[in-house]
Amino acid sequence: MKIAVTYENGNIFQHFGKAENFKVYDVEDDKVVSSEVISSNGTGHGALAGLLADRAVDVLICGGIGAGAKAALDEAGITLCAGAEGDADMAVEAYIKGELVSSDAGCSHHHEEGHNCGHHDEGHSCGGGCGRVCGSHNEITGRNVGKTCRVHYRGTLNDGTQFDSSYDRGEPLEFICGAGQMIKGFDLAVADMETGQIKDIHLMPEEAYGMPDPNAIFTVEIAQLPGAENLTAGERAYLANAYGQPVPVMVAAKDETTITFDANHEMAGKELNFTVELVEVK
Repeated sequence: MKIAVTYENGNIFQHFGKAENFKVYDVEDDKVVSSEVISSNGTGHGALAGLLADRAVDVLICGGIGAGAKAALDEAGITLCAGAEGDADMAVEAYIKGELVSSDAGCSHHHEEGHNCGHHDEGHSCGGGCGRVCGSHNEITGRNVGKTCRVHYRGTLNDGTQFDSSYDRGEPLEFICGAGQMIKGFDLAVADMETGQIKDIHLMPEEAYGMPDPNAIFTVEIAQLPGAENLTAGERAYLANAYGQPVPVMVAAKDETTITFDANHEMAGKELNFTVELVEVK
């Protein structure tokens, strides 16, 4: 696994888009075996994700980062741990131990840029670093941990309703097993599977998206949130957090002057069922 950190004088540089250097760490068996500092060579904001992808980076640790850069990292398959600060080496060690907490409040995939309040038209996805603790892979063991796995899966609720399926999309899902890109129960299921094996799993909320948090429901003045006037109750949207990162929310209620959002994951509190087929391990 390779971990990159926005880097300046031994510390985590706080502005991803302006980063002139990255420190890249090679990690094997949960230990840093080598590291090097690379230059962005003046690479523009939108191309930094490509620079890291060309270096086969799996994880980026950084401070602040905008929505566009996060989208590019998502597209490149790079796990993001944002809002970090301080000593770069110590942050990497904390990540490896599963102790580095990301400021990113939710999961998002292929999100749109633009306004502070953007519409959200996507379906469910179970990937993307949905846990609040970066590097939680340290809790998981198995032959596939730390390796890139490609799986087909079908997800259903207890009443049989299908909420997601890679089979329907015709393309396996690719992720690094145990790197925190997947919900914990999914990672645990794949960790010791053999290529070609098919497994049925049932996950309680604690192994999936957790229980709803009442503190994730909040009300704001419509006048203070550009774009909110166009939203309706029951609609899904994105809000930008303090680092400019998109956080998926649902409009729980709206009146003439205020709008209430629910930032809990749409699958929070639900038991989930998956049929998982391990297609390939790289």
